[in-house]
Amino acid sequence: YFSILFRDDEDTFKILIATDIHLGYLEKDPVRGNDTFVTFNEILDHAQKNEVDFILLGGDLFHDNKPSRKTVHSCLESLRKYCMGDRPVQFEILSDQAVNFHYSKFPWVNYQDRNLNISIPIFSIHGNHDDPTGTDALCALDILSCAGLLNHFGRSTSVEKIDISPILLRKGRTKIALYGLGAIPDERLYRMFVSKKVTMLRPKEDEDSWFNLFVIHQNRSKHGATNYIPEQFLDDFINLVVWGHEHECKIAPCQNEQQRFYVSQPGSSVVTSLSPGETVKKHIGLLHVKGKKMKMQKIALETVRTFYMEDIVLADHPDLFNPDNPKVTQAIQAFCMEKVELMLDNAEREHLVNPRQPEKPLVRLRVDYAGGFEPFSVHRFSQKYMDKVANPKDIIHFFRHREQKEKNDSDINFGKLVSRPASEGVTLRVEDLVKQYFQTAEKKVQLSLLTERGMGEAVQEFVDKEEKDAIEELVKFQLEKTQRFLKERRTDAEEEKIDEEVRKFRESRKKNTEEEDEEVREAMTRARAHRSEDTVLVAASSDEELMDTGMKGTGDSDDSLPATLTQGRGRARGRARGARGQNSTARGSSRRGRG
Repeated sequence: YFSILFRDDEDTFKILIATDIHLGYLEKDPVRGNDTFVTFNEILDHAQKNEVDFILLGGDLFHDNKPSRKTVHSCLESLRKYCMGDRPVQFEILSDQAVNFHYSKFPWVNYQDRNLNISIPIFSIHGNHDDPTGTDALCALDILSCAGLLNHFGRSTSVEKIDISPILLRKGRTKIALYGLGAIPDERLYRMFVSKKVTMLRPKEDEDSWFNLFVIHQNRSKHGATNYIPEQFLDDFINLVVWGHEHECKIAPCQNEQQRFYVSQPGSSVVTSLSPGETVKKHIGLLHVKGKKMKMQKIALETVRTFYMEDIVLADHPDLFNPDNPKVTQAIQAFCMEKVELMLDNAEREHLVNPRQPEKPLVRLRVDYAGGFEPFSVHRFSQKYMDKVANPKDIIHFFRHREQKEKNDSDINFGKLVSRPASEGVTLRVEDLVKQYFQTAEKKVQLSLLTERGMGEAVQEFVDKEEKDAIEELVKFQLEKTQRFLKERRTDAEEEKIDEEVRKFRESRKKNTEEEDEEVREAMTRARAHRSEDTVLVAASSDEELMDTGMKGTGDSDDSLPATLTQGRGRARGRARGARGQNSTARGSSRRGRG
């Protein structure tokens, strides 16, 4: 029935679904460096062979916020190879594209640009790895969008209210309303949903005739009280949610019992953490939509590096291991070697079935040594597998499970004592670590002016987005605001009274989370502006240096001097030690030394 209903015809959309490709992950690793690029090519090859109408990506196309030239070049190479061509695009866009792509200099879909020849359009939201940053709030997807190789949508420019306007697509008699929301800090988006500040706009005409498809990139599993987005926050008129960010592959649509919509979680196409969720076989999806009906076809990815994981609890083997035995460590090591060899045998058999798989697998053995045991040397153990596995340094992970003390000894559930370690199931965030530090720190090092949350976000910007002035600008901003507050209150110039007023002001800010968010955003904006000014100053000083050295020591003719001044920038390292980009006249007349 389904094969008849969804046969290729003028009314059926075929959409390739993928998320979290993480191009550039471990690109400098001699073994795993090309994994993401190979799998990306496989994904695009599936799209081309299945003659899909378009590709839908759910965020984190790039692993780094500022991807390397190699990563960007490889991405452009693949998109040009697979997504450009003469095959006509069979669907049309009915919505106002100036609204859908309002932040772009070219506010229209790429396949309608008369200067481009696009055969497979790509629509993508940004993730938390490749989100917009900097003074101009640009991201790597904006570069691809400007080049006409990708359509970046779902970007929210307002921090107070989010209106999600769909891209309206039509193919024959099938109409799709494509909604997208790029990654936003989970706690902020959670508050906006609670405050009813997120609105999904619907078409005015025949709103019930549209297949509503929503792509989102947020925490789906609960990482804290507000550090995730519950499914019940989403509107119930949605038909299918494509959920990015979570790496475990659960691509088969699962119905939400309350909202009645379906959720598909494609997962990542590369293993980025040695955790249980990553051991699940990686897939992409081929979504067929006809009218209001859909079918998701799973496509297994064959070029993904295999990952095997096993847990060992030493206390579960009293017949094999006795902590009082002086040779128990050697026995544990031999037991671990047997487990690793079994996993390698499985990997070899799987590789014979699928030769496209990378030869060296990923292997992880987690060993719970609670109960008086001692770990052996991981480094020495890893040396034996340098040529057999892709992650020799990470094969063994020792941990000691913390046994929870129960009030009533008779009610102890010993099954709980050997459960999965929390250290590998929960991802710690920088802001959480900052908060934990100040909560447990001594009184003399506690924050008295800044809040833990504000400091945590500033450190997060410093670490993830390389905003080097983030912490300094936050301190300056909070200091100025506190000084204004004290002046307005006309506080007496007594240290105790000033400290008390500062404490009250700090507590009031902690309660008003929206105001605190605004302060952090303002401070980050100032940090980015400060960085841009520094860049301009550095460039200007470099040009001045070029001018000075060019006039003092080269002995060049007047004809070649302007070319050096206008084209050169900084201390370039050309073969003639001259400035980059200079013309042939200037290059030929340059001598050694900075030109």
